Amino acid sequence: MIIKASASLRNDYSSIANLAKKTKEPIYITKNGEGDLVLMDIEAFEKREQMLNLRSRVLQAEEERIKGAETISVAEARKKLRERINEL
Repeated sequence: MIIKASASLRNDYSSIANLAKKTKEPIYITKNGEGDLVLMDIEAFEKREQMLNLRSRVLQAEEERIKGAETISVAEARKKLRERINEL
């Protein structure tokens, strides 16, 4: 976990930004010794958002399956994907 004081962000933005880009990890910014903000590289943030969106979609599909929604086999899914690729 990377923790930096808000003064560091204010006084040395470039160093903090480079650290975020290099590590791809969130940087926790404190103000008066307490958590205030989280700073992330935009690419890492977008990747995280995509992952969370995918997890949400998988969870929704699993909930629908449990409730009895119609499903298809892996073979049928592959066949449909191939058909869609050929349409492009």
